[in-house]
Amino acid sequence: MNVPTTASAAAAARSGSSSRIREYETIYILRSDVDGESAERVQSRVSEAVEREQGKLVKVEAWGRRKLAYPVGKQRKGVYVYVKYVGGGGLVAEVERNLKLQETVMKYMTVQTNEDVDLAALQIDPEETKLGKLELPTEPEPEESREKQLGLIDPGPDAPRGMRAMDEEFADDEGGEGGRGERPEATEAAAEKAKPEAGEEG
Repeated sequence: MNVPTTASAAAAARSGSSSRIREYETIYILRSDVDGESAERVQSRVSEAVEREQGKLVKVEAWGRRKLAYPVGKQRKGVYVYVKYVGGGGLVAEVERNLKLQETVMKYMTVQTNEDVDLAALQIDPEETKLGKLELPTEPEPEESREKQLGLIDPGPDAPRGMRAMDEEFADDEGGEGGRGERPEATEAAAEKAKPEAGEEG
């Protein structure tokens, strides 16, 4: 009768834990000026990485161009792609390594959504594992000027009310120093507001 040594028992335990199939979700963000062909190329690299690691692609969704929570470099928007897949422990590292190598990928994030997946019960629709057509304009969207981002020029009639009010209050005055003065009526209104009302101290 062969009794496993401590080392072989530990190796068996490790192999048992590494053979567990987990479910992951990755969202990666492409540059806003990416074209459909480049987006397909990135997703092909992801699919190949999943296949190399004996994983399975479950779902791919193109969420289109969206505004970023904060600017990344000079990009204020990005093209979001969602990927769900299952596999072993080294799968995420391989997927993210391939994303990191792509110039059009700005950001990516992966979360584990299930730590024990039954592959036999997993049903995959092949149509859901295709990237699909990205609805992107052929011309890149123009970047906003720094002045507009800071609210120093007329933001237009569609801007939020607060921005329009700020623009009106601090409108450029041709006679003002430094190219930006205050309207006399705005200055007088501010002075009136600053006066203490009757009965107030200080």
